[in-house]
Amino acid sequence: MRRPAVRLAILSIMFAVAGCGESEEDRGGASTSQDPGPIHVHGLGINPADGALFIATHTGLFRAPEGVPEAERVADRYQDTMGFTVVGPDQFLGSGHPDGREDLPPFLGLIRSADAGETWDPVSLLGEADFHVLESSGDLVYGYGSDFKTREQRLLVSSDGGESWNQRPLPEPASGQLTEESLHSIAIHPDDPSSVVASGQEALWESTDQGRRWNLLSADPGLLAWAEPEIFLVTDGGEVKVSGDRGRTWEAVGSIGGAPAAFEASGDSLYAALHDGTVKQSDDGGVTWSVRSEP
Repeated sequence: MRRPAVRLAILSIMFAVAGCGESEEDRGGASTSQDPGPIHVHGLGINPADGALFIATHTGLFRAPEGVPEAERVADRYQDTMGFTVVGPDQFLGSGHPDGREDLPPFLGLIRSADAGETWDPVSLLGEADFHVLESSGDLVYGYGSDFKTREQRLLVSSDGGESWNQRPLPEPASGQLTEESLHSIAIHPDDPSSVVASGQEALWESTDQGRRWNLLSADPGLLAWAEPEIFLVTDGGEVKVSGDRGRTWEAVGSIGGAPAAFEASGDSLYAALHDGTVKQSDDGGVTWSVRSEP
């Protein structure tokens, strides 16, 4: 990519991010004269096809092969991937804002990749929605984000892989401020996708009917990952907790060493991204952590 193209791509990202309420500091002060690398991690996933770690960021999607600590940009693209989840081998769902060289609306709606992030195709809500939280189990997809026209914060649920959607009530009322999201994380029960635990700004909530009704669990918000039979939580301060009773009680087990930007469970491992772009991995249930990838 030539430098003018890089400038165009990054400027597009900056405008899109500004629309989502991020500051220059949040963007990491990305230079417009060179590849800024991974800035502001929003999602993590492990590709079952090859065990590679994928890191979704404001400045593109990055891939770190198994055993390799340095992540590389996927497909020379600068798509601002706000929502991200791996749904199968080489199969990803995403959302966010386009690369500045693409003739696409600023809100991507739900997009899908069938080639491990090399290319993306629109599924639904193109130009209408920007999902910041995106989780999927089979054909059931949970998406939280904002509407393009109204900027209303919405929780949407799809039972057909994201082709069509139904709106659900938010566990906590939306603040009305773009910078204050009322939903931070959703974790889906591995064996019952109708059951989820969600974190708002103030508390944790449970739903057993695909988000139609919510019950208060505890005043202990954070980022969630469900690895049956346990749910894991990383608090805003980086403390790792585990629950064996579907989020009703929690036990502190470790720390990731900083505030989390993203959190994911895959197999027997946990993955947590820090705000500087470092991704850490735990293979003992969150007790100890080692660096999996560095920016």
